[in-house]
Amino acid sequence: MKTAILGAGNIARAMAQAVRGLQKKGEAVEPYAVGARELSCAEEFAKREGFQKAYGSYEELVSDPLVDLVYIATPHSHHYEHAKLALEHGKNVLCEKAFTMNAKQARELMALAKEKGLLLTEAIWPRYMPSRQMILDLIDSGVIGTVTSLSANLGYPLTHVERMIRPELCGGALLDLGVYPINFACMAFPGKIREVTSSCVKWETGVDAQNSITLTFEDGKMAVLYSSMLVQSDRLGVINGDKGYMEVQNINNPEEIRIFDLNRTCVRTIPVPEQINGYEYEVMACKEALEQGWTECPQMPHAETLRMMELMDSLRESWGIQFPMEQ
Repeated sequence: MKTAILGAGNIARAMAQAVRGLQKKGEAVEPYAVGARELSCAEEFAKREGFQKAYGSYEELVSDPLVDLVYIATPHSHHYEHAKLALEHGKNVLCEKAFTMNAKQARELMALAKEKGLLLTEAIWPRYMPSRQMILDLIDSGVIGTVTSLSANLGYPLTHVERMIRPELCGGALLDLGVYPINFACMAFPGKIREVTSSCVKWETGVDAQNSITLTFEDGKMAVLYSSMLVQSDRLGVINGDKGYMEVQNINNPEEIRIFDLNRTCVRTIPVPEQINGYEYEVMACKEALEQGWTECPQMPHAETLRMMELMDSLRESWGIQFPMEQ
């Protein structure tokens, strides 16, 4: 599978590391091409990351007939434009989270992918990791009893990062960070959400700087979630049962799962499998989907991407936050 990366920033480098690592492991995954807005940038990336081809425009990248999969690694504000460009050129797409600016854009991309019979999936990495099934199996095992609540948080001091504070780049904590606690909750509790309550504190540019979200599910389960671009948080996920609780160290990229009993004693520590950097699971899911002729990855089907986007749309609406392109 000849893999191309559209964009040459930090997250593109992380994906390049994963693709190289898979190739070294003997997987039929090839670091093939990179596209950037400037040829010199693409050439520097290709040389450093071991990619064969460098293109000085995104149009040239998606026009390469040998590309099998395009990974979209640009800011949220440009995901729709760049994914659409790739799909229109007949390319399968793995698009970084948040999938698009809003649910309307997501629906349009999904309709285009369906029309063309192409794979389109969201790169929200915890959905693809082995730790996801490990957590679900532990819940199902009853080791912490009947589970009815969880909490999760993710925070980094990121107000110095331009894309995080600029509304025209779809900045704010929600789409960049809050998407992880939301996905953590909805993976553990896959049922329908009955009620959403939330609040946010805005940055001076009008985007959300930190937020608190409570999801109440139709079956009575509750998830209390927090994300922030102001502070460093412990990134902890805690799933609570009537016989104990489970801690997931780093919901962004789970490092270890700890089981506690009713005395709050850690009775079991479960490591997650060693990885290249975590991005490889998305790539392998896309490879399997292409081999099977699927147009969605079961780890993150279109319906779940839409559910996440619709939830985040409703949150932004309740906070009075619109991006300039939506007005």
